[in-house]
Amino acid sequence: MLSFLTLPFQIITASPPRITDKTTALEPGAVQLSGYLDKYIRLSIDNWNKGPLPYGEFVDFFRQHSAPQFALGEMWGKAVRSGCMLYRYTHDPELKEIMANTVTDMLSTQCDNGSFSCTAPEMQPGSENGDLWERKYVMLGLLEYYTWVDNDPKVLLALRKHADCIIDQVGHEPKKEITDLGWSFTAAGYEECHIESATLLEPFMRLYNLTNDKRYLDFARYIVESGGTKHFDLIQQACDNIDPCRMSGHYPKAYEMLSFFEGVAEYYRATGDERCRKALTNMYDNVRRREITIIGNAGADRPYHPDVAGEAWGNTAFEQTNPDITRMMETCVGVTWLKFCSQIARLTGDSKPFDDIEKYVYNGLIGAMKPSGDGFSYVNLLNGNKVVNYGWGWNFDKQYVTCCNLNGPMGLAYLPYVAVMKDCKGPVVNLYNAATADTSTPNGKKLHLDITGDFPKTGEVVIRVTPQKKEKFDIKLRIPSWSKNTVLKINGKEMPAEPGEYAVVTRHWKHGDIIELSLDMTCRLIDAPLGSNRAGDKFQALLRGPIVLTRDQNIDPDYDKPVKIKATKAGIVDIRAVQPTLPTTCMEFVVPTDRGYIRMVDYASVDGWNGSKICTWLPLP
Repeated sequence: MLSFLTLPFQIITASPPRITDKTTALEPGAVQLSGYLDKYIRLSIDNWNKGPLPYGEFVDFFRQHSAPQFALGEMWGKAVRSGCMLYRYTHDPELKEIMANTVTDMLSTQCDNGSFSCTAPEMQPGSENGDLWERKYVMLGLLEYYTWVDNDPKVLLALRKHADCIIDQVGHEPKKEITDLGWSFTAAGYEECHIESATLLEPFMRLYNLTNDKRYLDFARYIVESGGTKHFDLIQQACDNIDPCRMSGHYPKAYEMLSFFEGVAEYYRATGDERCRKALTNMYDNVRRREITIIGNAGADRPYHPDVAGEAWGNTAFEQTNPDITRMMETCVGVTWLKFCSQIARLTGDSKPFDDIEKYVYNGLIGAMKPSGDGFSYVNLLNGNKVVNYGWGWNFDKQYVTCCNLNGPMGLAYLPYVAVMKDCKGPVVNLYNAATADTSTPNGKKLHLDITGDFPKTGEVVIRVTPQKKEKFDIKLRIPSWSKNTVLKINGKEMPAEPGEYAVVTRHWKHGDIIELSLDMTCRLIDAPLGSNRAGDKFQALLRGPIVLTRDQNIDPDYDKPVKIKATKAGIVDIRAVQPTLPTTCMEFVVPTDRGYIRMVDYASVDGWNGSKICTWLPLP
């Protein structure tokens, strides 16, 4: 008999976690971006989340208990997850109505056994069709709705019934083991690893946090003890510092692995499990060191795992100039990396994860988005075709929807969540896009921050501090690791600012205090990282602040010709900003070479959707 029928339903106030975050988000709507980043968020909301997404057809997969392709049931949860997180930012009534209507529609499909599933009850739990992965995303969609849009008891009750059904079907004998359920393919010497099913860890931990119901923690513990895959204990592999591309044998699927470790982070908060803490920090360090490319994303098809279609870890930080790579940097990977970095930053209070978030946001995330806002590239390339809109997905009345189309908006929704945060001593400023933030001091008094400037076009940032009354507290300011010579002034007085750290300013703040930051936007020339293929050695790239520059075929017919950039011995390049040639380009620069000048633009704003190509890693003569 089902668990939710044998125990009385009640909402229980959750006990506090054993591990509390050192940095936390501000209240919904407290951070309002303007200009650069907000433009992309609004485009996505208006032209995608409130636009052509076929929410009704997503729900129909569950109503009909069938889908024409495996795992299509994930689409509803992904669309609702980002829509609700974006509502957290905007409080847009139209978006709220769309979310409410589709949640009501989904609730109408709940089976008698409690499940929301594209698999008929008598066939549950499904395996190769991705049943548990789909059910995971239903949980995440409903969790985001309940958390940010409407804490309707009906939604929480439906969530509990859905979770209880999974508990009744999945586990030790006579149930089905979670590592025996999933779609991952076989390879010589291996069976399927089924990492995707273990990603249920995150929603079960979040449901436990809402209800304090020990059944959900027990099921999460079962997943942790399973190790996450059929043949490998991912937590132990991370503890042992196994390279990401060697984890999980033949199937180190980057997106799913990061999703699993997001759940590990939630489990660590609740339990204080020291092994999980070590696994999280090692996983973060190894991914950022061995996998993240210059645009902040990761994964590739070659040389390690060509069968995983560019969606596996591939030592990508070193292999990113390998000419054999044809697919790399899935948007789902980048967005989940952003979310995982947020987890690490909140747990540790470290500034480094925000360096990683900034790198991805200003290059890979925006660079994957359609200029019109109605979708995201499936993968990105650094040379050749910048965007590729084919991969796993489905046509809905000529509207092609992919997993990455649906995950991209979640990356945008996280920007106001992480831009300005707080700790026990005061606000923490992480991103320098123009914005306002309303928070409170450690004594509970109102505090307003007004961030102005045109970052990242320039590095000049001004923050006006308006406390309710004069009070002593800290303001933390992230000094990016790329800003080697930052000038920080408080009311005109210079203060120390070390790259890669927070500058902590402790003082009696009063109305009218002004923080001035002059970030070092020096253009740097970097060499290819020297991977396994010597044909990838003779390349260089340009970085200006956090921005990656590229040659754009839209304005430069010689975009891929070999070129030698003129630079100092320290790798500094004297570039000059000019009026962009195209109205869609955000930043354009004149760059000196040994044969004159070339034009380069910011990677993110290149429109590659018309088939034009780019050259980011510049071939040397």
